[in-house]
Amino acid sequence: MEATTALWSFALVVGLLTLTPGLDTALILRTSALGHRARAWGVVLGIQTGTLIWGAFTSLGVTALLTASRLAYDVLRWAGALYLLWMGIKMLRATFRRGAAADEGADEGATAGQDSFLAGWRQGTFTNLLNPKAGAFYVAVLPQFLPAGGDHHLAMGLLLTSEHIVLGLIWSTVLIAFARLLREQLRRPRARRVLDRITGTVIAAFGVRLAMSG
Repeated sequence: MEATTALWSFALVVGLLTLTPGLDTALILRTSALGHRARAWGVVLGIQTGTLIWGAFTSLGVTALLTASRLAYDVLRWAGALYLLWMGIKMLRATFRRGAAADEGADEGATAGQDSFLAGWRQGTFTNLLNPKAGAFYVAVLPQFLPAGGDHHLAMGLLLTSEHIVLGLIWSTVLIAFARLLREQLRRPRARRVLDRITGTVIAAFGVRLAMSG
């Protein structure tokens, strides 16, 4: 496949993937809607860091272990499922705390001091890297767009992955802008609790789904 054709074709595939609502969308919307601008961009760049690592590892052939080894896939799958369940349950549990402390603490960072870019980056990175389906997607799809001769696999793989990252950043910018329009309404204590219960349920559901997937 010629490089230009590969770039356009891969852009179409990952563009559709990027627009599909999922865990990444839920995390970005929730974090940004609560006014955590630095943390929201940390989540975004963490997710894209994970994407870059998956793309690089796939180009080097490392992530082929996920499809070749059932044990490697299952270990990563269970680690990811437990992480998502922990994150979702933690978010849900905070919303049921009673008193003024609950209203201040329900959003894991209502105060400016907790609006941490680094904390968001860690959350986004772990969420992406502990999802074996992200690696499996790259193992299944990316090699189809690499040169057949085996030359320049890493360079082409990184170029295609960068294309995915750019599309992800553009879409994340749209999501953050949309969420900021609703920020004032969603920062009210009752609205925060509702938002966290929805997001926590979605995240925990993704964890259950990942644990039950084969």
